[in-house]
Amino acid sequence: MSRLREYFQLGPVFGYFFRKHDPNRKSNFNLRMMHGINKISMVIFLLGILFIIIKRFF
Repeated sequence: MSRLREYFQLGPVFGYFFRKHDPNRKSNFNLRMMHGINKISMVIFLLGILFIIIKRFF
């Protein structure tokens, strides 16, 4: 049961969205765009999974 619970932990996903800005890390346009696209793709993926679950049970 513990092993199954490890697959469904969403803490790292939410940590990626709500982390604080590190002033010591350099940032450029390409890096900001990459992180923006990653965030958009994760949201779309989670919405797709939610849609599949809702469609399956209703």
